[in-house]
Amino acid sequence: MTTTKPTKSFWLISILALIWNILGAIAYLIQAYMTDEMIVQLPEEQQKEFLYDHPAWYTALFGLAVFGGVLGCILLLFRKKSAFHLLMISGICAITQQFYLFFNVELNSYVMPIMIIVFSIFLIWYAKKNTTEGILN
Repeated sequence: MTTTKPTKSFWLISILALIWNILGAIAYLIQAYMTDEMIVQLPEEQQKEFLYDHPAWYTALFGLAVFGGVLGCILLLFRKKSAFHLLMISGICAITQQFYLFFNVELNSYVMPIMIIVFSIFLIWYAKKNTTEGILN
């Protein structure tokens, strides 16, 4: 099996994608461990986000999306084909989660949910493209 040498842009995109997903994992952990005392100290707009009671499946999708994304990006950096499958699972979870927000929660801004959807789709496409080009093996 022959592999193609990755370009500098491959490494840059993969590292930025890993950072993006690590920030998502941090957001998940903050949400999971935020106490009522901590929530009260936040600005009113942010308090609403933390006080909204999401269903358990939503929280599970959030965790699968961000931790699957972190692992998928690590595998991308190791040039493994399985990165595509993990990023696909992560993307499906993230997109489902964002659509839930669109239709069930009053959002202050749609910018971040749209960015998450676009970035998820991009990562799926990027991993597939690199698999096809022989960069991932």
